[in-house]
Amino acid sequence: MSHRIINNEFLNQQVFRLTVEAADIAAKIKPGQFIILRLDEKAERIPLTVSQANPQQGYIQLIIQKIGTSTIRLSELKPGDIIQDMIGPLGQPTEIKNYGKVICIAGGVGIAEIYPLAAALKNAGNTLSSIIGARNKDLLMLEQEIKQLSSCFYSVTDDGSAGAKGNVGDILKKLLTEQSYDIVFAVGPVAMMKAIAELTKKYKLKTIVSLNSIMVDGTGMCGSCRVSIAGKTKFVCVDGPDFDAHLVDFAELAMRQKRFTKQEKHCLPENKEHKACH
Repeated sequence: MSHRIINNEFLNQQVFRLTVEAADIAAKIKPGQFIILRLDEKAERIPLTVSQANPQQGYIQLIIQKIGTSTIRLSELKPGDIIQDMIGPLGQPTEIKNYGKVICIAGGVGIAEIYPLAAALKNAGNTLSSIIGARNKDLLMLEQEIKQLSSCFYSVTDDGSAGAKGNVGDILKKLLTEQSYDIVFAVGPVAMMKAIAELTKKYKLKTIVSLNSIMVDGTGMCGSCRVSIAGKTKFVCVDGPDFDAHLVDFAELAMRQKRFTKQEKHCLPENKEHKACH
């Protein structure tokens, strides 16, 4: 079943937001779940988190970073264009309940993924402290939306061009030395989530991370998304994407994320042979 593009807008120089007709998915998707799409018959399958769903009007929104051939092609779509295939909801939804005092942390495009989660946690009665970070001010997004959900809100950039200078871990460390919290939710680059997990483990503070491993089929059949959790093999697409951060083998995850680096570079538009990748 094909899906029509309703709107495409850039949130910053690298990240864009697609609004797509997908009534069935919009009616069923829950925070933490994702979809897999394929632009056309020859395109690769891409897992993406749904940042917002409107079941009344039958659309979903996807916030995507231009990082490779497929996402560059998606960024060029215009209203009325078609995405050939989209399946979902996939994965296990995040457990939403009243935990009490919650910290939501996101880095880079992970900000788009933390937003629907933060909204659901707020609606469940939690008190939110939110920390978002990026390399510079031009890569920050959804600041006002997340700030409105939060009792305390912090933004941070590597170069200090917006918010505090540093990283999200710096703010988290400060918060944990000042008062106690009930749980942390974090999503972003592997290195960021690893650092968060190491810090919260010292405080014995439960921490949930959303893993974005390489996926192909999204049903647990191919094994591409396997990760080690407490020494046992799990599949992000069916067992996750949420896992206890203190049990994740981040070193293995980081290594597996680099498996197709050579092929990804080969397919970039600046490579003269990239057309063979379509």
